[in-house]
Amino acid sequence: MPADAGLIEWAKESLEPLGTITHHAMMGAAVLYCDGTVFAVVDDEAIYFKFDAVSAPIWDEAGLPPFTFTNSTGETVSMNYRRAPDDVYDDADAMRQWAALGIEAGRRAPAKKKGKPAGA
Repeated sequence: MPADAGLIEWAKESLEPLGTITHHAMMGAAVLYCDGTVFAVVDDEAIYFKFDAVSAPIWDEAGLPPFTFTNSTGETVSMNYRRAPDDVYDDADAMRQWAALGIEAGRRAPAKKKGKPAGA
């Protein structure tokens, strides 16, 4: 199922005070960015926020599961994103609170190295 367009728009609207929110479609999901920093994934009708070692205890305490998918070999793969709590879907303050954790984790992530230009 493709990412929920209504959920993407709700996230953009509620998170506007945190920065410029954009998205990019990727393999049936959508990746959300705040001022260019990756912080969330929208898949079907759920939003998952980025986490790292610093924020993991908060997500663990809330009992929120990681984002997983089944790859082409049938293996379940887990990513560094956690499912948002139910209140983010109708409470802009909750959306901003949980998204801020994802944005902070995204900002702490090491910058990805750019590949060599073609012909180099």
